[in-house]
This record gives sequence, structure tokens and C-alpha cells, in this order.
Amino acid sequence: MKKLTLLVITFMTIMTVQAKELDDSVKVLLKKAKIEQDAGRQKMALEYLQMAVAVDPNLIDAQKSLGLQAIELRQFDLAKQAFLKVLASQPNDATALENVLQISFNFRKWEEAIQYGKRLSSLNQGKRVNYMIGKSYFELEDYGQSFKYLEAAMLEEPKNIEIPTMFARGLNDMSNFKAATRYYLEALKIDSNNNTLLNELAMTYSSMNDEKTAVLYYEKAMEKGYRVDNNFVENLSNSYIAAGMPDKGINMLLKLLEKRPGDIDLLNNVADNYYKLGNYKEAINYWDKVLYLDREEARALYMIGMCYIKMGDKSKGATLCNKAIDMDPSLKQFRSVKGGPFGG
Repeated sequence: MKKLTLLVITFMTIMTVQAKELDDSVKVLLKKAKIEQDAGRQKMALEYLQMAVAVDPNLIDAQKSLGLQAIELRQFDLAKQAFLKVLASQPNDATALENVLQISFNFRKWEEAIQYGKRLSSLNQGKRVNYMIGKSYFELEDYGQSFKYLEAAMLEEPKNIEIPTMFARGLNDMSNFKAATRYYLEALKIDSNNNTLLNELAMTYSSMNDEKTAVLYYEKAMEKGYRVDNNFVENLSNSYIAAGMPDKGINMLLKLLEKRPGDIDLLNNVADNYYKLGNYKEAINYWDKVLYLDREEARALYMIGMCYIKMGDKSKGATLCNKAIDMDPSLKQFRSVKGGPFGG
């Protein structure tokens, strides 16, 4: 019995000595890490911190220091793993939650950002938490949840233009154009020179068939330096025509067509607009160009038939329309619509 007791005492002594040696070793490593940090040698500091947590992974303060040091050196995976080890031991550690949230958010891990953001929010800790949760839900197209957090974020960050912009784009995505315009206008109060938002607002007004206001904001977007590419020109020209400025709009489309003479969509657009304006001969001219490029374009043939009907040659027009319907039976539905596809 005495021998057994002696063995136990010896074992406990050895374990105590080893634990003390480990503790001393960790303390030395952490001290060296601090010296390296103070000297500005961040990589060496990181190495000492990694050695310290390798000796004892359960040292929470050392794991936090490792995580923060890894962020300084942009080693985000290492930082995240360190903070997750902290959270495994202390689930409500605000520093670890905030850093895992930020890393997840920055790397577009939206579900993770929401998870850690909500945990941090429940502690009433952290910065920009409502914004990050709201944007994460926005990116997942869960606008109901997104708007709930973005409303709180808007109160916290009234100068953050991205918040009303997300409201506007989400509402646009849900075809709630009128509400979207209000948020675009709020965003433009923060930055009236933002040409991207001016263009988006113009397109929103166009979606509401308020083409005069659309033209106003398209022109403002141009004034503020928005890139006038082919899509922009086509959108603006269509709005000019719909707003009662057909010559200006058609001229823009024709100039664009000079650069893209084989663009079937653009040719159809020009023809459609001439048709709407009652210039049936020019409409036929451009739909002929469509058929030259694609003989199977049944809609173009149908619309040429409609033009002849409009010009009084109902026999020729009906023949062409019937031929187009033979090519594409779905066009048959337009027979019952006055004036064809455009109700004209």
C-alpha cells in the first residue's frame, strides 16, 4: 500500500512539474511575442503565438492574441480558426464573435455572417452589426429579413449610401418601383453626383412608364459622367420616343445602329418605334433588314404584314401575317389584339 501511495505521489509530482514547465514555456513564448509586436516584427510575433497555442490550445487569451495578430497580417483563415477555438470554450465572447462575423462578411459567407451577427447582436455588442446582417440577407435575396435589419442600420449610419441603395434595389427586384424611387432619392441626398444611382433611378421611372422623368435622370447621369455605352443609349432613346421626343430618340438609335448594323434586337427596336409612331414604310424597311439576317424571324414578317394592313393593303398584310403564323403558331394570339402586338 505504501508503495502504491509513493507511486501516486511521484506521478502527481511529475505531472505538476510538467504542467509548470508547460506554463513557463507558454509564458516565455507569449512574452517573446509581445517583444516582437512592440518592435514591429509582426511575422515573428505571429510565429511565437502559434507556438504558444500549440503547447496549450486551451489558452483563450493566447488564441485571441493569435487571431488578432493573424488579422494584422491578413491571414484570415488562421484568424478565424483561432477565434472559433475561443468560441468553442466561451460561446459569448464578444471579441471572437465580432471578428468571425467580420471575416465571414468580408468573404461573402452570408449564412455564417448572419449566424454570428445575430449571436453578437443578442449581447448588444459590436459595431455595424445590423448593417452586416441586413446586407447578408440582401445578398441572399431575403428582403423581408434584410429590410428589418437595414431599417435599424439606417438609424445608426444615416450617411451610409449603401443602405438606401439596397432598399431601392430590393424593391425594384420586387417590382415595387414607386417605393424604390423614394429610396433612390434618399440615397442621392447623400451623394447627388452618384451617376450609377441616377441611371438606376431613370430606369426605375421608365419601368413606371414615367418617361419624362426617366429622361431627366438619364441626362443627369450623363452630366455626372455615367458611361454612355450602347445599352444606355438604347434606354435613353426609347425614353425620348415614349416621352414625346421621337426625332431625338430615333436619331440616337440610328447612330447606335451605325456601330452595330447586325444587331437584330436593335433593328427590331428601331422598327418597333417607327411602327408606334405610324411610320410604317420605315418600320417595314428595318424589319426587312431583320429578315435579311434571319429568314426564320417570324415576328418580323408578321409585323410587316401589320404595316401593310395599317397602310390599307389588307390582302397583302393578311397573307404575310398568315405566313408568319405558319412559321410560328404562337403569333396567332395577336389576331385578336387590335393593331397586333402593340395594340396600335
